[in-house]
Amino acid sequence: MGKAKVLYIEDNFDNMTLVRRVLEIEGYEVIPAGTGTEGLSKAEELLPDLIITDINLPDIDGYEVTDALKKNKKTAHIPVVAMTANVMKKDRESVFQAGCDGYISKPIDVDDLPVQVENFIKGGYQ
Repeated sequence: MGKAKVLYIEDNFDNMTLVRRVLEIEGYEVIPAGTGTEGLSKAEELLPDLIITDINLPDIDGYEVTDALKKNKKTAHIPVVAMTANVMKKDRESVFQAGCDGYISKPIDVDDLPVQVENFIKGGYQ
């Protein structure tokens, strides 16, 4: 069995490229989405094992994406992780209030990212 499918919702090309490379090297299948709307569509269609979403997206923000995912019976069980540069305590609280199962700080630590992803897929949250 191959590694898990990770849907990554991110509008920044450089961030998308870096995360895809790091995770694909570890054997993950990374499904890219450049907008929240595209991410919602792909999540329902492909049912990934984990969804990572940027908070600041060009159409609907990561909070709205998370809310929609958690309200959808097909995607409600999928862990959703916010990837954000906003790491103040109030920002972290907002991520969890929106329904996210965890967060990953930007800039990402390329050594930690695969470990964090594996942890989230196995049901560990932070």
